[in-house]
Amino acid sequence: MGLRTIALGVIVTALAGCTTAGPQATEKQGFHNDVAFLQQHTDVVVLTDQSEQGRVAVLPKMQGRVMTSTAAGPNGYSFGWINRELVAGKPVEHMNAYGGEDRFWLGPEGGQFSIFFAKGVAFDMDHWFTPAPVDTEAWELVGKTAHSASLRKTMQVTNYSGTVFDLRADREVRVLERTAALQRLGVTAGSDVKMVAYESDNKVTNTGREPWKKETGLLSIWILGMFNPSPEITIVVPFMPGPEDQLGPIVNDTYFGKVPVGRLVVKDGVLFFSGDGKYRSKIGLSPQRAKTMLGSYDAVHGVLTIVQYNKPEGVVDYVNSMWKIQDQPYRGDVVNSYNDGPTPPGGKPLGPFYELETSSPAAALAPGASILHTHRTYHFAGSEAQLDPIAKATLGVTIAQIKAALK
Repeated sequence: MGLRTIALGVIVTALAGCTTAGPQATEKQGFHNDVAFLQQHTDVVVLTDQSEQGRVAVLPKMQGRVMTSTAAGPNGYSFGWINRELVAGKPVEHMNAYGGEDRFWLGPEGGQFSIFFAKGVAFDMDHWFTPAPVDTEAWELVGKTAHSASLRKTMQVTNYSGTVFDLRADREVRVLERTAALQRLGVTAGSDVKMVAYESDNKVTNTGREPWKKETGLLSIWILGMFNPSPEITIVVPFMPGPEDQLGPIVNDTYFGKVPVGRLVVKDGVLFFSGDGKYRSKIGLSPQRAKTMLGSYDAVHGVLTIVQYNKPEGVVDYVNSMWKIQDQPYRGDVVNSYNDGPTPPGGKPLGPFYELETSSPAAALAPGASILHTHRTYHFAGSEAQLDPIAKATLGVTIAQIKAALK
């Protein structure tokens, strides 16, 4: 969960196959219906591939987020989670969970260098507030074509220790054709597999006069994708195997209390996590353990989602977002997954939704210097047989193994 004020440039890659494989949209689930609803409340930029089957909806005034996408044209199934009640209503405290498959935040969320908690307050939900630049403030659309959009936000944020950061955030959105996108992922897919893919290039620049130093806190780029939950959603995160005395723990599963048995299963080189939206929980992997891909499988609709990101080799300094004063503020996670649920137990969830998240390293930037983080999202729709080789190539497991993991 994430942030507000930044200059944007989003690269969106949309791709589509040419058969009827995958989910069939009802009127309520259709991409055109979601776009029409969003247009009643905000500006919408729809980017397409050359076939116009792959489509992505970008919302400049909602922090440049990619709200949803489809692989089958205007009437195709819409993949993103949208909080219609909140989009049509008034902003709320703490966090405005509008939705979006790719939204921009800044880290860290917790700790002595947090930008979500004011100095001296307790690390709890009552005192947690998302910075306005990444939560409610509009971003500037600085350019667009049929296949790309560029967005920007200048902002200032202050951390728990009192350090003030002046920065500019830029996101670029660009549509890639099917062949180019598959090459980036390193897989092949038959024409009977429908797909849409998009990427956001996210850059943060230190516009202040002082360098950002570890001693007073650093920021990171944090991209979060929010998706529709279901008892048939299984999140899949490959990891580097090896002894804990050399690589550290496999997974951090204590963000909101330890994840109960049955909701998180760790197997050889892959962990499985529930995306049912019924129990608030979160997991994360360190740079020593994380690979450059993670994903999820929706067994009801036959959709395999893959997230790919850039992970600089040998870098270990990532901001720590645990909600406490930290002994190691730069031993945070590279990838995270969040499953929403009641907060507190018996209360109302934020969504519900589930998230696939990636982060840049901690940004120790001199004045005028920048850091870039790329986050790609691919949706593949088809039969289990069609999706099986893609899952195996990207996540290291078969569709059958994913479906059985949490049973």
